[in-house]
Formats: sequence, C-alpha cells, structure tokens
Amino acid sequence: MFQALVLEKNPDFSASVRAVDDSFLADGDVTIEVEASTLNYKDALAITNRAPVVRSWPMVAGIDGSGIVVDSTSACWKVGDAVVLNGFGVGETHKGCLAGKARLKGEWLIRRPPAFSGKQAMAIGTAGYTAMLCVLALERHGVKPGDGQVLVTGATGGVGSVATALLARLGHQVVAATGKAAQGDYLRGLGATGVIDRAELAAPGKPLQKERWAAVVDAVGSHTLANACAQVRYGGAVAACGLAQGMDFPVTVAPFILRSIALLGVDSVLAPLALREQAWARLARDLEPALLDTISTEIALQDAVAAAQRLMAGQVRGRIVVGMRA
Repeated sequence: MFQALVLEKNPDFSASVRAVDDSFLADGDVTIEVEASTLNYKDALAITNRAPVVRSWPMVAGIDGSGIVVDSTSACWKVGDAVVLNGFGVGETHKGCLAGKARLKGEWLIRRPPAFSGKQAMAIGTAGYTAMLCVLALERHGVKPGDGQVLVTGATGGVGSVATALLARLGHQVVAATGKAAQGDYLRGLGATGVIDRAELAAPGKPLQKERWAAVVDAVGSHTLANACAQVRYGGAVAACGLAQGMDFPVTVAPFILRSIALLGVDSVLAPLALREQAWARLARDLEPALLDTISTEIALQDAVAAAQRLMAGQVRGRIVVGMRA
C-alpha cells in the first residue's frame, strides 16, 4: 500500500489523500518509487477543480515526478535508475506522481542529472523546465546577454522565479514584473536588476508603446502578453508559456509588422525527448543549485490539497516540492 492524492468525480468532485495498492497504478512499462513531486499551476487547477484539466477518472494528480525505477520491462531503463517525468498527459489522462509510486511509459522519462537530488529536480519541475525551454527559444532567436533588458512576467511564480535566476546567471539584465511588492528582495536575490508592478502591464494598452525590452518571458497571457509585445524593441522576441491572467490575446499585428518582433510559443507537455534532454542539461549547467532552497518550499503529501488552494489564491511564492519519503 502507498499514499496517493486521488481526484474523483462520481458525480461530485473530490480530492483526497488515501491509501491505494499496485492495482490502482496505470498501464506502463516502468514503475518508479516516487521520491518527490511538486505543485504546478496545472496541478492546482486540477486539484481545486477550477478547470477541466482531468479527462480520465479516477485520477492521481501530479504532472511531475522524480524517483527511482523499481520495476521495468523497458529496454531503456533498469531497476535503480534515477529518472524525471514532466508532462505527457500524466495527471490529466494518465495517473500521476503525487503518490508513493507511479507506473509510466519509458519513452516519457529522462535520466535525472547527477547535479540534482530528487527533491531538487522537483524544485525545478515542469515550471523550471518550461523556463529553460523559454530561454532556449530566445537563444535560438538570437537574443544574447547585453542586448538590453529582458522582462519576466509572473516573476514570483514557478516559471518566473526560475527564468529570472537563469537569465541573470547567463548575464542578462532582468526586470521582474510582480503584483507582490513585498517580494522585491526575493526577486533581486534571484538576480533581477529591476522590479516593476504587474499593474503596468495588466490593463488594456496601446497597440504600439515605448520600446523597452530586448526579450520577454511571459507566463501570464492576456493583456500582460499584449502589452509586453507592444513594448518589445525592434527585432526582439517574446517566449509565451502561460495563461495565469487569461487565454485571450488582445493584440494587433502592429508590433509584428512594424517592429519585426517574434512571438515564440513554448510547450512543455509534448516537447520531444532531445529538447527535454537539452533543457535539463542546461538546467544542470546554468541554474545554481543553492538557489533552489530560496525558490522552493517543501510540504508533505497530506498538505498538497491546501497548498493547491493557496496557489490558486496567489499566496504561493516560487516552487512547492511535495516530498514522498520521510
């Protein structure tokens, strides 16, 4: 028996931690003992039933997991291997990793970089891995340190915190946008050279505005993304990966055809294996492990439902690691 955060709908929705056994596991060719998982925005949406994230019931929540292989029929993995899982519909259509065990498909897994422990890997999680994908997208566009200020929106969230730390470590001048004025010291500790109020970006704005940013990492969407695009300098780029403010995108073509900016969509769920491995290798190289203690807070599985509610209420800073081992 092991503990799992189970989401059910029959017909009313419920989210609770309870004991299950191996018969409750999903199909797959690799079983891991989960060392740690985490709470991402998508996890919180599922656990609080705020959006139709879950499409198969009952579901074990948790789109991320880090653990040790305890059983495998996959040619790629053997017992004792340390692995990381991000996305692939886990926690949505396939039972996830907020549990003592998870059965997964071998092709979804990557080898955990030796630089990180299981809990450190989950302090990064999908949010931090997505932040790295955004950085890689900007680099492919040609954005370099010294080009100018880089804006990070939603900066105290998981994606924003890791993006701020990564970009600063790489030599960029980072300006962090947040609605939490009291977190200025936290953001500067991650490497931000400036902090602005998210209210500057959150309301409807002009199609073209003063050129400010060489590049942007946006996890917010809606008017924030539209205003960020309107403020990007000629030839700059915006890496868009989230929708915390909304899915809408109220923008005109003006920034694209008059300033030649690029909007780079970043998906973490179905990113190909080679890109995942590149992102995790770069995280191991470019993210200071000591900062993970600053970015993350560890909780027990029994506290995950309450933590998801706090996350949805905007009361969480950085990353939440859910430890599975005593």
